[in-house]
Amino acid sequence: MEMSSADLVKAALSGSVRAVARLISMAENGHADAEEVLAELFPRTGKAVIIGVSGPLGSGKSTLVDKLAMEYSQKGKKVGVIAVDPSSPFTGGAFLGDRFRMSKAAADSQIFIRSLGARGQVGGLSRAVRDVIRILDAVGNDVVIVETLGTGQDEVDIRTVADTTIIVQAPGLGDYIQTLKAGMMEIGDVYVVNKAESAEADNLFANILTAIEMSNHPEGWIPPVVKTVANRGDGVNDCLEAIEKHLEFLGSGNRHEERRKERVRTELLEMIKEKLMRRANESVLMNGRFDDVVRRIAKREVEPYTYVNEVVALITGSGATKKD
Repeated sequence: MEMSSADLVKAALSGSVRAVARLISMAENGHADAEEVLAELFPRTGKAVIIGVSGPLGSGKSTLVDKLAMEYSQKGKKVGVIAVDPSSPFTGGAFLGDRFRMSKAAADSQIFIRSLGARGQVGGLSRAVRDVIRILDAVGNDVVIVETLGTGQDEVDIRTVADTTIIVQAPGLGDYIQTLKAGMMEIGDVYVVNKAESAEADNLFANILTAIEMSNHPEGWIPPVVKTVANRGDGVNDCLEAIEKHLEFLGSGNRHEERRKERVRTELLEMIKEKLMRRANESVLMNGRFDDVVRRIAKREVEPYTYVNEVVALITGSGATKKD
């Protein structure tokens, strides 16, 4: 018998891993009841520490996340892990499996791992990531770790969901200085040089330190740089210590509150834009007239500004549209 949304929420809050997984699927797939479920869970959120992990492909992010999750679990923490993966071109689901990437953590009953497909969202983190964070927070996870693809805008967007953002680099991945220049030095709270057993690691470490010294730090936090060999577990405790120090820093003054307010502001704007675009698709773009307008604008028969104003007026109900 199919469980109702209310029963799923009740079961998830009671500790059912299967119910949590189904709630996540509802959020990821845009189920009709997803917003109602998320609204019901919202009062229970705000307790989990959110850690973002990003960096280029091949830097060993997944291995580091695996080790961090295990360490938190051994400290008695309940951990949720969200791994944002490339999407399957056939199903839209995550192309890499959570248990394939984090085999040790996946066997731990205190750790819940979920892979989310990027679904072509190359411009940043998908809406589902924020919703899944909220679900994992609401059902009692003490720590939620979000690992991004490490490509494009998602590297920058991770800061809009995380309390502490970790940027993982590794030697031998090409022009890492160009990567650091492309906004990376503005978003990291902790930098990790993984695969530190490599002969090139010291050079990378020194270059990151230099880049940090040359960057602005308006909050007053100077990001530490930690060396790890994640597949051996080396340096993982140093990384945990750096995370804890950053969280303590946020807890002093009102920094934590300000950062979370900024995250809420960003999410609200994204939600509004998403709703407006959905309304535009339903009421304007699919009515048959849009393609004709595109053709006429391309031929310079009409200008685009009047049409855009008509669309906005139609969506918001702020005025009547003109007829051609």
